Amino acid sequence: MALGDLMASRYSQSTVVVSNHLDECSTQEYVDLVVQRRDRDSESANSSYGNATVTTSATVTSMVYLPQTIVLCELRHEAFKGCVPSGPSDSGLVSKWRPKDRMRTGCVALVLCLNISVQPPDVIKISPCARMECWIDPFSMAPRKALETIGNTLSHQYERWQPKARYKIQLDPTVEDVRRLCTSCRKYAKSERVLFHYNGHGVPKPTPNELYAVYIPLPIRDLDSWLKTPSIYVFDCSAAGLIVNAFIELQEWSASGSSGSSGSSMRDCILLAACSGLVHCFVISLDYSLTDRIPGRQNDRKTLLGELNWIFTAVTDTIAWNVLPHDIFQRLFRQDLLVASLFRNFLLAERIMRSANCSPISYPMLPPTHQHHMWDAWDMAAEICLSQLPTLLEDPNADFQSSPFFTDQLTAFEVWLDHGSEQKKPPEQLPIVLQVLLSQCHRFRALVLLGRFLDMGPWAVDLALSVGIFPYVLKLLQTTTPELRQILVFIWTKILALDKVDLVKDGGHTYFIRFLDSVEAYPEQRAMAAFVLAVIVDGHRQGQEACIEAGLLHVCLKHLHSSTPNDAQTEPLFLQWLCLCLGKVWEDCAEAQIIGLQADAPSIYALLLSEPQPEVRASAVFALGTLLDVGIDSSRDIGGNGECDDDEKVRAENSIVESLLNVVSDGSPLVRAEVAIALARFAFGHNKHLKSIAAAYCKPQSVLSSLPSLAMKGTESGYTPTQYMPHASMGPSQIGPLLRVGGDSQLLVRDGRVSTSSPLTSSGIMHGSPLSDDLSQHSDSGIFNGCVSNGVINHRRPRPLDNALYSQCVLAMLTLAKDPSPRVASLGRRILSIIGIEQVVTKYVKSTGSSARLGEPVTPSHAGLARSSSWFDMNGGHLPLTFRTPPVSPPRPSYLPGMRRVLSLEFRPHLMNSPDIGLADPLLGCGGASGVSERSFLPQSSIYSMSCGHFSKPLLTAADDSEEMLARREEREKFALENIAKCQHSPINKLQDQIANWDTKFETGIKSILLQPFSPVVIAADENERIRIWNYEEATLLNSFENHDYPDKGISKLSLVNELDDSLLLVASCDGNVRIWKDYTLKSKQRLVTAFSSIQGHRPGVRSVNAVVDWQQQSGYLYASGEISNIMVWDLDKEQLVNSIPSSSDCSITALSASQVHAGQFAAGYADGSVRLFDIRSPQLLICSTRPHTQRVERVVGIDFQPGLDPTKIISASQAGDIQFLDIRQQEVAYLTIDAHRGSLTALAVHRHAPVIASGSTKQLIKVFNLKGEQLGSIRYSPNFMAQKIGSVSCLAFHPYQVLLAAGAADALLMKHLPQDE
Repeated sequence: MALGDLMASRYSQSTVVVSNHLDECSTQEYVDLVVQRRDRDSESANSSYGNATVTTSATVTSMVYLPQTIVLCELRHEAFKGCVPSGPSDSGLVSKWRPKDRMRTGCVALVLCLNISVQPPDVIKISPCARMECWIDPFSMAPRKALETIGNTLSHQYERWQPKARYKIQLDPTVEDVRRLCTSCRKYAKSERVLFHYNGHGVPKPTPNELYAVYIPLPIRDLDSWLKTPSIYVFDCSAAGLIVNAFIELQEWSASGSSGSSGSSMRDCILLAACSGLVHCFVISLDYSLTDRIPGRQNDRKTLLGELNWIFTAVTDTIAWNVLPHDIFQRLFRQDLLVASLFRNFLLAERIMRSANCSPISYPMLPPTHQHHMWDAWDMAAEICLSQLPTLLEDPNADFQSSPFFTDQLTAFEVWLDHGSEQKKPPEQLPIVLQVLLSQCHRFRALVLLGRFLDMGPWAVDLALSVGIFPYVLKLLQTTTPELRQILVFIWTKILALDKVDLVKDGGHTYFIRFLDSVEAYPEQRAMAAFVLAVIVDGHRQGQEACIEAGLLHVCLKHLHSSTPNDAQTEPLFLQWLCLCLGKVWEDCAEAQIIGLQADAPSIYALLLSEPQPEVRASAVFALGTLLDVGIDSSRDIGGNGECDDDEKVRAENSIVESLLNVVSDGSPLVRAEVAIALARFAFGHNKHLKSIAAAYCKPQSVLSSLPSLAMKGTESGYTPTQYMPHASMGPSQIGPLLRVGGDSQLLVRDGRVSTSSPLTSSGIMHGSPLSDDLSQHSDSGIFNGCVSNGVINHRRPRPLDNALYSQCVLAMLTLAKDPSPRVASLGRRILSIIGIEQVVTKYVKSTGSSARLGEPVTPSHAGLARSSSWFDMNGGHLPLTFRTPPVSPPRPSYLPGMRRVLSLEFRPHLMNSPDIGLADPLLGCGGASGVSERSFLPQSSIYSMSCGHFSKPLLTAADDSEEMLARREEREKFALENIAKCQHSPINKLQDQIANWDTKFETGIKSILLQPFSPVVIAADENERIRIWNYEEATLLNSFENHDYPDKGISKLSLVNELDDSLLLVASCDGNVRIWKDYTLKSKQRLVTAFSSIQGHRPGVRSVNAVVDWQQQSGYLYASGEISNIMVWDLDKEQLVNSIPSSSDCSITALSASQVHAGQFAAGYADGSVRLFDIRSPQLLICSTRPHTQRVERVVGIDFQPGLDPTKIISASQAGDIQFLDIRQQEVAYLTIDAHRGSLTALAVHRHAPVIASGSTKQLIKVFNLKGEQLGSIRYSPNFMAQKIGSVSCLAFHPYQVLLAAGAADALLMKHLPQDE
C-alpha cells in the first residue's frame, strides 16, 4: 500500500463510532469521540416524558451502565504544563547529523618519488615481484616518459572523484620542490582541504620522524607546517605505518604544548597508509584494472560500469555506517566527496590486502571491516553483473539487465519495518535506501518505506539524517512527479518535526505552497504542508519574505475563508496549522501584518474562536495576537499622510481585541494562555492608555466620579449556538475577589484601598458582566483624551482605542491573573506588570466572630495587586519619574473584621528622593515607549511548540500501549458488570459494623468524599481545599495536596473522570473553579490536567457563587450552577461551553445531579424546595418542574436519580429533613415521602445500582433506607468515638459497584459496609 493510501486509511478510521472497549487515544485525531454517541442518544431524546410510557428496547443490556466516552487524554493535556515555547530543535540530538563544516578538497598535490632507473638501497626486490604503478609497467618505456605517464594516470584517477579540484604533480622532487608545492597548494585552497599523495617506491623506506626525497630527509614536522590543516595524506610506500606513528607522536607533542606547531592540526588531519609492514602496496582500489574494459560510464546507472559503481558505493557506505561511530562516519563519508571515495576504496583495499596478510592503516583508526557480511552481497551482485560482460563485449548494443541487489535490500528493509523497533538493532539497509532514492525505478517504493521508518519516532529520523538523507530529499523537491508529492511532504514533516533547517535558499518553500493549494490532497496532508511552511518562516525573516512573495498569505486565508465553522468535514488539524502558519508569517513582520489586515483576517479568525477543538481555537488566538503590532505605541502618529491607514489599523485592532475578549473565559487553559499572551502584546503597544485605566481604578472617589466611561451598565447575554457565549464570567466570581474588600458598602478609598461605593464597584463591575456590557454606554470623554495637558510634557502619542475597550481589557487581565490554571494566572500577572500592577502578599483573616487585634501578626496567604515601579518609568526628563500613589498609612484595624479570604487592593508607596518635576498627577502621566529591550518581557506562546509535538509521534500506526489499555478496560468492565448484578439482585436487610474509621487531621470539616471503584481508596477534601487520599483497607495515607494555593470557599464536588480507564480526579470548588488532576494517588506526583471556571456571570446583589457541579461520563458533560440564573453545560472533550440553560426560577440552585445512565439528563434542586428535570437533547430542555417539599420551605440539600434504567424517578431531600420519591409522570405529588430527620438533614447519597439510600443530619446520625421507604438501620457515633470533635454529618458517598458507604464529619471519616443476602 502506498504511503498516501496508508495515511488515508489511517485517518479515515478516526470517524468510526466508539466501540465497547477503549479506542486508542491517538493525539493526532481531533475527531470528537463523544459526538457519535450524542447523536445516537439525541434520536431518543424527543420521546414524550408526559405520556407515562417508558419503553426499553429488548436489546438493552447492562453495558449501558458502562460509559464509553473518554475525555481529557489528548496531547495538549500531556504537554501543556511542561512545554517550552520553542519549535523544532536546532541543537542537541540533531546536532550530530548536521554537516557543521561541509568540506571540499580544493587542491591535490601528487608527489611521485619513483627513480625508475635506480633501486633504493634498503629494498631488495625478488623476482618476480610487483612492478606496476597505476597499472603501468615503468620499464615498458623510457624512464622519464614512464614517470610522466604514471603521474598523469594517477591524476586522472583522482579527477574521476573530484574533477573541480586543482591538481599539481611533482615528479622526483627535491625538498625545496615539495616545500613550494605545499605552500602553493595551501595558498590556493585557503580554508579548503589539501590532499597530499606520496608515492615513495623509488626511495628508501621512512625512518622515525623522517621520510626521504631523493635520499634527502624530509621531517614530518616540516611537511605538516607547510601543508597545514585541513589536509589528508595518502602514503603509498614501504613501511608507511612509521609515518602514521610519527604524525600521532607529533600530535601528542603539540597537544602537550612542547612545540610551536598548532595543537589543532591533527584534529582535521586524515592519514591513509598502504601498510604497516615492509611490503609496498597501493591504496587505490583494484577496480581500475578492469575499469577500461567494462562497458559503460560510472555515472550512468543503466550501464554495467555504472551499476557496479552504484552497488559498490551502497555496500561500502552500509558497512561504514554499521561499523563506524556516527561522528567518524559523518567526517569520513559525508563531509567531503573525495575523502568519501578514498575511504570507500580503502575498505575494499583492506578486504583484498588482508587476504595477503597485509593491513592498510588509517588515522583515525578504523575497526576491521573485511569480514562484514555485506561483502557477500557485493560478491554476488558483482558476479551477476560481470556474468553479462562477455555478451556486452561481443554486442555493444545488447541490453544490460540490472542486478536484483537493490530490490532484495528494499525487501529486507521492509521486513525490518514489520518487526523492528527502537529497542532493536537499527536496520543496516538504511544507507542503501538512500542510494535507491537516486534511481527512478526504485524511488517510489524507497520513499514509502522511508516514510514508514521515519514515522517510528524522532530516533528514526535522527538515524536517517545521520546516514545523509537530507541532501537527497532536498533535491527531490525539484521534481514535478505528482505521485511523489504526498510522500515527500510526509517525509519533510517528519524531518522538520525534529530539526529546523533552511529550505528557502534552495526554493523548497514553493513546493509546499503549491501542495498546500492543491485540492486533490487530503486535508491531513495539507496540514503537514502548512506545518512545514510554519517551520520555514518561524523566526526567519528571509523565510517570511520569500513566502509572502510566493503568495502564502492568500493561499492560507483562502482555505480558512472557505472552511465552514463547526463543519464535520473540515479537518481540525488543517485549520490549526493554517492558523499557526499565518501566525508565524505575521510574527514581528509588519509587511505581512498589513497584508493580513487588508485581507480582513480578523473577521475570518473570529469565526474560528467557536470551533470545537481547543487546539484550533488556541491557534486562532495565536494568529490574532501576532497581528497586533507590539511597537504600535511608538510607531503610530496622528495626522499626516498616514491618517487613513491609522484609522484602518485602529478598527482592525478594535476587532481583534473584541474577539480576544470573547474567549477570556474559554474552557481550555491552552486557549486562555494564548489570550493572555495576545493581550500582553496589546498591553505593550498600548501601555500608556491601559496604565491610565489601571491608575483610575485606584484613584479616590473624587477622581473616579469624573470618569463616566467607567460606570458600566451590566448586561447578560444569552448563549447562541454559533458563537461563544459573551463572557459574563468577568463578574465577582473572578474579578470580585480582586476588587472587593469587605461587606461594608459605605467604605471609601482609605489607605490606598478601593471603595465599594465608588462607580468602579457599581453593578457593571461588581454584579454585572463587564466584558459583555453595552459599549454604547461608554463615552470617549474624560481624562483619557487629555493625558497631561498642563504643558510640562507634550509627547506626540497615538490616538487610543475606545476607552470602554481599554476598561474591558483591564478587567480581563485581572480575571486572567486569578485564573484557576497556574500557568494562565502567571501570564495574567505578567500582563498586569506591563500596565503597572504587580502582585504583593497581603493579609486575610478568617471570620471567627471576633475582631482581630491591632498589631497582631497575620500569616500572609493571598496575593493582592499593587502598582509596579518598573513599568511606570517615564522618560520626560533626565531623571525618570516613578509611577506612584499618594502616601499610604498603616492599615486601619476596621478593615480586618468580617474579611474571609478576600483580597484587598493594597498599593505600595514608591517614595522618591528627587523633587517632583511638575506633572499634574503622576498617576495619569503619559510615559514614552519603554524601549525595545523590554520586549523580552513579553511572554512567549506555547501552542506552536506543543503542536509540533504532534508530528513527532507515529501517525501511521496505533500507540504501543493500546493493547494494555484494552486489557485493563476489559478487566474493569467485567468486575463492574459482576458487581452491578449483585447490587441489583441481592436484597439488603441490615447494616454491618464499620470497617474503618479514623481521624482525618483536617483543620476544618470534611466537605466532600469519594470512593474509587476499582481499588480500596477513599478521597476526602475539607473547606480549605486540602485533598487527602487513603487506602481504607490498610488505613494508610497515600497522598495529600492542596487543590490550589489560595482556597476560598471549600470543595463543592469530587468526581472521577474516565473511571473505567486511567481515572482523573475532578475537583469543583465552591467558587465555580474546576480542576482536574492526574496521578492523584501517587505521593507528591499529582499533576493538573486542566482547570477552568465553570460559572459564567453573577446574580446581582449576591456576594458568593456557592457553585454546585456534577459530571456525566456518558455524555462528557459537566453541569454547573449556583447563585446564577443559568445552568452551564460544559463539554470536557471540547473544553467548551456548549449551552447555557435558564434555570427557570428566581431562586438559586442548591443541588445538582446528572444521570449516569441516560446521557443529557440532569435534575436540579432549588433553594425554595422545587425540583426540575432537564434534558439537553430535548428541544424544550426543561422536562418537568415540581415542588415536592411543601411542609417547610427549605432548600434542597441532595438530589439524585433512582437506581436502574428508569429516567423518570428522582429522589430529593430538603434541609427540613424530608426525602421525597418523585416520578415525573406524576408531577403533582411524590409517591413516597420519608421524614428522615426533623429540620437537620445535611447530606443525601443514592447508590448508583443497589436499591439503597442514606441520609445524614447535624445530630451525628446517619439513616439507611431502601427504595420502599423502609429504614434498614441507623449509624450513630459512639460517645467514645472522638465525640468532642464530631460535628454534623457533612457528606455521604456510596461505592459505585459495592454496597459500601463512606461518611464524613467535622474531623473524622467512617466506612460502613452493607451486607447483601446471598
